[in-house]
Formats: sequence, C-alpha cells, structure tokens
Amino acid sequence: MVESDAWQGAYMLKTTFYIGKVFGIPIRVHISWLIVFVLFTLTFAGHFGSLHKDWPTHLLWVMGVVASLLFFASVLAHELAHSLLARSRGLHVRDIVLFIFGGVSEITDESKTPGTEFLVAVVGPLTSVVIGAFFLLLSMVTADPSPPVAAVCRYLGFINLVLAVFNMIPGYPLDGGRVLRGILWKVTGNMDDSTKWAARIGQFVAYLFIFYGIYSFFFGGDQIGGLWMAFIGWFLENAALSSYRQVQLRQALAGHLVDEVMTRPYPAVAPDASVNSVVADYLLPLKLRCLPVVDHDRMVGLLTIRDINSLGHHAWPNTLAGAAMIPMEKVKTVRSDANLWDAMVLMTTEEVNQLPVVRDGRLEGLLTRADILTFLRTRAELGL
Repeated sequence: MVESDAWQGAYMLKTTFYIGKVFGIPIRVHISWLIVFVLFTLTFAGHFGSLHKDWPTHLLWVMGVVASLLFFASVLAHELAHSLLARSRGLHVRDIVLFIFGGVSEITDESKTPGTEFLVAVVGPLTSVVIGAFFLLLSMVTADPSPPVAAVCRYLGFINLVLAVFNMIPGYPLDGGRVLRGILWKVTGNMDDSTKWAARIGQFVAYLFIFYGIYSFFFGGDQIGGLWMAFIGWFLENAALSSYRQVQLRQALAGHLVDEVMTRPYPAVAPDASVNSVVADYLLPLKLRCLPVVDHDRMVGLLTIRDINSLGHHAWPNTLAGAAMIPMEKVKTVRSDANLWDAMVLMTTEEVNQLPVVRDGRLEGLLTRADILTFLRTRAELGL
C-alpha cells in the first residue's frame, strides 16, 4: 500500500518479527498486524453471517479466518509487485513489513528517474486489480459447487478492487501520490519540488480523511468507521509531513561533505586496553558513546556502550577492548569526501548513531547524528 523511504521506515524494525523470505526479500510482520488480523476475522465472519444466517457458526469463523489470511496474502502480493519491480530497476529493497494499514515496501534507494518512480508506484494497484478480478472470476466458477468458497472469493475480489482505488488517491506517500510525484518530476525535472507538492497534496487528502472521520463519528452514526477513517488520515498526514521534512533535510545537506561536519581528531583505544579503563578514562570523562579501536594506525573495530553493557560490570576489568568490540568487517564506515546526505541515509538505514570516517584503513574521524544536527542548527541560526 505504501512504499517507504529508508528515513521513514527504519523505526519499524524495532517492533516487527521475521517470518521468512519470498523471492529473496525478507518479510516481517508488525505487532499491530496481529490486532488487525483479529478485527478483520471478526468483521469478515460477521459480514458472512449477516448474509447467510442459516450457515453454521463454525463455518462462518473458518470463512473469516481464511478471508483474513487471503486478504493479507493479497496485500503481500501488492507489496511484492512494488519490491520486485524496484529491484529490477536497480533499487535496494530491504524488506516488506505487514502492519496495521496493510503493508510497506522498505525501498532504501530513491528512484533515479521519474519513469522508475511512476512504474514502481503504479504496479502495486495494478496487481490488486488483477487479484481482484481473479477472485471475482473464481467466485463465479465456484458459485454452484461451493457457495461458501464463492462468498469468500466475491468479498476478496471487491476488497482488492477497493484497495487498488484507495491506493491511487493522489496523496503522498500512497501509491497514487508517488505516481503524481513521478508525473510532476517528469514535467518539472525537479524531484525535490515534486516531492514537496505531492506531500502537500497528501496532507490535504489526510485532512479530508480526518474531518470526514470526525463527522462520521459525531454526526453520521458510524463511530467505528469514523474513528478508523480519522486514524488513517492521521497516519497519512504524519507520513506526508515526514516526506516533506525529508526533502527539506536533503536540500539543507545538499552539496556538503562528511569532511565539513565530522569530529576530528577523535579518541581511539588499543585492542589490549581493558573495558574498565575505556569506561573510566574515555567514555565517562569525555561523555562519549563509542570508541574506535586502533591497532598500529589501522582501525580494527568499534566499541560502543551497548557492547560494554552486554558484558556486565563484573567482566569489565578482565575483558579487553579487542574482545568486546564490533569487528571491522561488521562496522559501517564512510569516507571524508562522501556526500553528507548519503551518510545520513546510511545511518538511518543501518540504525546506527555514528559512522567512523576511514580512508585506506586509517581512522580520520567520526561522524555522528549529533554532528549533523549541530551543523544544521548552526546554519539555521546564521540564516543559511
């Protein structure tokens, strides 16, 4: 339903659990999906019961569960269409997350052309249309031999078509908003300005959802539907605002290099230093949260507060930094001549708060989120 930029989607990993891979793409389920699955099962079972009062209760519950599972399978197919096309266009897909509003494809790269943006966005709703048509056709084929199967297929066909129409609403970050961004980008030649306009329209659409939801709750007699509509509007408004702020941040960092912002020289410790001395001599007095580990002028790892905490206080005196550190092959680094925005995206994608600045194996400094925020704050105070 929604394609997520790395900036928007990184937070989701903290509240998801992994269920497997499809075409090599990791699939995760957000904890909110479990609640929605129960609500959907209740809704589907109630819907079928209202139409077929003579059917036994256990059959209605089975139909509700099957319909819920097939619906989320349809959402997964929708997101897979986004992800597979994005991957074919050279974009990196981290994973797919099923959550309270359906699904999100975690595409960590920006589209390189407006054509790619358009195609990656539109393929999801087209997939939902195909799935909807398939279920409707199946409902006609199974109408006589199995009315319960036909009922489930008919409802799933309708829902998938509604899903396609809803996603084509031209409000960023819905698929329709991304289609709009691709069109505006093609016309104007400016991706950032196109994103701003698509995000503003997305906010407007979100406010319509919120106001309609409030009206339905208080005056329309549909408390549950109104509350749900307002909640969707709130989610879309936050997502659109996040996209708008991301563009502002990218523009603020455009043209600046890591070299301008990083902290240097940055303290480092030897592999044979005890963790206890690292804490006492560096982390506490210098108010640091991590330390590069350097052996004969070459960086060999990174020691963070999280690594130290995992040891327990009793192990600090007898544990060396080289044994507790994150080895170099697992440390994300950046060069001093790298674009500052790319470094910020790397931090967000990898969920790290710092990047050692390394050239030819030698530590040149450290770039932290705090460094970037200080840089932005100073520029703002100077009116730049």
